[in-house]
Amino acid sequence: MYQNLPNILTLSRIIIIPIIVLLFLFDGNRWLMLIIFSIAGITDFFDGYIARSQKKISKVGIFLDPVADKLLVATVILMLVADDRITGSAILPALIILFREILVSGLREFLAQVRKKLPV
Repeated sequence: MYQNLPNILTLSRIIIIPIIVLLFLFDGNRWLMLIIFSIAGITDFFDGYIARSQKKISKVGIFLDPVADKLLVATVILMLVADDRITGSAILPALIILFREILVSGLREFLAQVRKKLPV
């Protein structure tokens, strides 16, 4: 796993989450948080691209990639709501996004048990 670049990129996304949270909690530079979040998003593209193009798809990566995505998105949305950056009627789309993330994860787990695949 540690010699598998796509998995390293996926793990970096998980490691980035506490960094963003710490910057948020200690009133860090919001632009820096945006840059870090953007880098995490870019790694999401490249981990899948590299895994497919170099035939380095792994069970660990298949499991961790959507987990990392959902953790990152949910954490940032919850922080934005907590900081009143997302307020009023904008909270509804944020909740829909969180609900969708949870629903897709649950559906994938269910389909994995019945041996069906759900495309991204």
